Amino acid sequence: MSQITTDDTVELERPALTALDRCDMCGAQAYVRVTLASGELLFCAHHGAEYKPKLIETALEWHDESDRLAESVAG
Repeated sequence: MSQITTDDTVELERPALTALDRCDMCGAQAYVRVTLASGELLFCAHHGAEYKPKLIETALEWHDESDRLAESVAG
């Protein structure tokens, strides 16, 4: 789905990460999506936190859903 903003740029709405999305490092469920100029990386919460200091400066987008982990424990 796309949405056109007032300055005629297009913003794409990204789908939420699901159980089918897997960490590129270990294969666990991904909770972090990092968009770089060269492509996209998916990380579990652990690897997202580990690589954030190295990648955050070059990331075009950092999408973090790791707060969902606390919700599942509290619920």
